[in-house]
Amino acid sequence: MQEIVGVRFKKLGKIYFFDPSGFNLEKNRSVIVETARGLELGEVAVSNRLIDEEKIVSPLKKVIRPANDDDKKTFEENEKRAQEAFKVCEEKIAEHGLNMKLIDVEYTFDSTKLLFYFTADTRIDFRELVKDLAAIYRTRIELRQIGVRDEVKMLGGYGMCGRELCCVNHLSDLNPVSIKMAKEQGLSLNPTKISGACGRLMCCLKNEQEVYEEKLSRLPNNGALVKTPDGEGIVEDVQVLKELITVKIEKDDSAIRKVFKYEDIEILKNTKRKDVKAEEGVTEKELKSLEEGFKRTDDI
Repeated sequence: MQEIVGVRFKKLGKIYFFDPSGFNLEKNRSVIVETARGLELGEVAVSNRLIDEEKIVSPLKKVIRPANDDDKKTFEENEKRAQEAFKVCEEKIAEHGLNMKLIDVEYTFDSTKLLFYFTADTRIDFRELVKDLAAIYRTRIELRQIGVRDEVKMLGGYGMCGRELCCVNHLSDLNPVSIKMAKEQGLSLNPTKISGACGRLMCCLKNEQEVYEEKLSRLPNNGALVKTPDGEGIVEDVQVLKELITVKIEKDDSAIRKVFKYEDIEILKNTKRKDVKAEEGVTEKELKSLEEGFKRTDDI
């Protein structure tokens, strides 16, 4: 077992483990830590605790000290300088005619590096841009191309549900989302209906997938033969979340359709679940593009 504290550097950012260096650090306390980028100011997300060494990537970097008022002032000054650098970089991008979109700029706490985050549809030759920026700021310059999901997480926004985007509100990690999830949840395979503000599959598909998988493992599929209190019949519809089954029962040369609770039926012969088909005019390539991943920007 080893003692750690968990620190994050951005709202809902990834939590990194650090050696507390003997400090007893409470949650939400600002600290100065040693990282691969140099010294950084972060916020304690997990207070001192012992965890298995198997869960740790050794060697742990150290907490240098709890942040004081001067440290917080330095951080705020860096934020202001970064905003100014954003405007300058946009001017230089236009000057060089580069097809790229600047998303964010940040200084490391010790000002040894200035990072620029951008998106672009293709690879960009930004060597001349870096030279110009280095001449202006006299520090190490790093440009990082990020994915559209990271872009939206940085910029924020609201989803079609009317609530703040999941990636902005509570998701610390952007997990892969697949078309298979949309199919299993019985959603329309129309890109405009299953993609989020980033143009990729909605993160909420991943949030709900575990529930659907558990229910689908128990519920019958359409076409299954089931036994009900009113006799045997064929499943015509399944409301997965409510666990309600619509069954067609044939009696005396006529058929009735009735809805039963899952616990009131017995599956006699199940069928293979049918794939949801894409709507007319939607190509497989379009659906595949919704699954494209994102580029991590962490290097703590």
